[in-house]
Amino acid sequence: MSWLLQLYETYNANEDQVGRTIKKPNDKEYTLLPISHTTQNAHIEVTVNEDGEFLTAEVLEKENTIIPCTEESASRSGSKIAPYPLHDKLSYVAGDFVKYGGIVKKDLPFSAYIHNLREWAESPHAVKKVKSIYTYLSRERLIEDLVKHKILVLDERDNLIQKWDKQYEVTYGKKPQIFSSGATDQFSVFVRFNVYSPSSLEKVWKDKEVYDSFIAFYKDKLGNEDIDYVTGEVSPSTERHANKIRHAADKAKLISSNDTTGFTFRGRFKTSNQAANISYDVSQKAHNALKWLIHRQGKTIDNRVFLIWGNDNNDVPLPDEDAWDLLQHTKVKTDRVVDTDKPYAEEIKKAIAGLRSNLSYQSDVNILVLDSATTGRLGVLYYRNMNKELYLNRLEAWHKYCAWLHHYRKRDGIPVSFFGAPATKDIAFAVYGPRVSDKVVKGLMERMIPCIIDGRHVPRDIIKSAVQRTSNPIAMEKWEWEKNLTITCALIRKHYFEKKEVCEVALDYESKDRSYLFGRLLAIADVLERRALPREETRATNAIRYMNSFAKNPSRTWKTLQDSLQPYQAKLGTKVTALTRLIDEVADQFEMEDFNNKPLSEKYLLGFYSQRRELYKKKENINESEEKNL
Repeated sequence: MSWLLQLYETYNANEDQVGRTIKKPNDKEYTLLPISHTTQNAHIEVTVNEDGEFLTAEVLEKENTIIPCTEESASRSGSKIAPYPLHDKLSYVAGDFVKYGGIVKKDLPFSAYIHNLREWAESPHAVKKVKSIYTYLSRERLIEDLVKHKILVLDERDNLIQKWDKQYEVTYGKKPQIFSSGATDQFSVFVRFNVYSPSSLEKVWKDKEVYDSFIAFYKDKLGNEDIDYVTGEVSPSTERHANKIRHAADKAKLISSNDTTGFTFRGRFKTSNQAANISYDVSQKAHNALKWLIHRQGKTIDNRVFLIWGNDNNDVPLPDEDAWDLLQHTKVKTDRVVDTDKPYAEEIKKAIAGLRSNLSYQSDVNILVLDSATTGRLGVLYYRNMNKELYLNRLEAWHKYCAWLHHYRKRDGIPVSFFGAPATKDIAFAVYGPRVSDKVVKGLMERMIPCIIDGRHVPRDIIKSAVQRTSNPIAMEKWEWEKNLTITCALIRKHYFEKKEVCEVALDYESKDRSYLFGRLLAIADVLERRALPREETRATNAIRYMNSFAKNPSRTWKTLQDSLQPYQAKLGTKVTALTRLIDEVADQFEMEDFNNKPLSEKYLLGFYSQRRELYKKKENINESEEKNL
């Protein structure tokens, strides 16, 4: 229940945001809903005056609208009559629905709707706008007015046209707008109401007075007080909980106990309330806060939601981001020339230290992962509530130990380098390839989050798969392989840190590990051949082409590589003396029994990267010296 309590407290801490609509960069909107309210896509807007007389109507393009709702209407099915209190489908709000060809299966939905609306309009909590809408709808002429104002159209029998056909073009000309509103047909359009009032220009579905009016009215109708398992207080309980958690069409629920024939609670408890009793107020606030947070800052991949939020309203760095994103969010400058990994490691520390300085008393961070196995059930796959100080310490450790020097990010189209952990999504691409499905990506992200948040070991199969893909560079483009190489090196570094072994980006001249030494030899062979090739030549070197074979049979493949290097050594002449001498120096570091065909460990990639980087740095330094002499 702790995640429900945290969401409930988050709602209470942000009550000033209730009803405020925020537009995202992609033009989608989200709102922290008032309790006893939900959202629906409206197709028609009807405006009446304060006396309940029809003024105007217009067709909408699936505009998301905040509407009041009851427990029954929030979870109604197609055959169940459960009207929304104010805005609803045409079959509920139009008293002349049957007159114009509407078909109802059982009781007239309008009767239930207008009865409930009358109760609200005549209650002590009613406001003028609600009374005006009730006055108009009680006259039972909504469809008549919509037809008169050419919002809805009739066929030759004076029934609503269910499906537009070219035969109606003779009568109506072009296709009426209502058939492009997103509604299935005219009978199923959703209608929202507004009241023109000189004293209150706020739209009905945005009016706080209307929100508060229905909340107070509906609160009086709630009963069955019991102990709430979340707060420990006695208040009206509920067995019906919200859906539409991830998006407007989401039917999955986090909490449901309507299965009395299965094993949801039977066999352990007599009633569902004994298993989990949650008050109406807590359920509404917690679910509304969750919807708001998901739209505001959640990350959804193949319907799996990854959500991180803090209860102090300060920015919380996300665990799935790479070090570059972390530095950008905290506005730490990264314009220095990359020489070693130490400057970047210090910048990560400074960035997190800055976030740590914003901590408030008892500041917490919540990490929640949600997904559904079926269309009706949503489950919590992972949840942690932890002190923000501890969370930042874990994040700092992740960016310290699962770190390497990366070159695949760009700023304003210019490549930039950064030192730190890669993003979990980039890890997924390195492990499974760039065309991997979202289903696989979300599975890997779920497995990586405990490695970051809980400090667990990176799963061995993830490292193994990344090493295998990186060991086969000819199967991918050069830029992709270079990106995979640094990401894989970061995972390898984290693996050896877990074994209390330090692996740095800088070349380790003292290492006697056979895999590391073989990796160094492979890098020297790659650089030697690359220097002999023309600058415009883009083909892979023999060292890159034989990399996969080299990892499996190093000593045998090295003999093949040495033979292939001879023409390039002859071409370079004395320019290759330093590299030839370096090959001999590295070979001398082998123990006699280690120079064999036993497959290499993942450490050979570290040796390869570090040696190649060191050679390129020396080449750059030589070129700079030559330019200065000129």
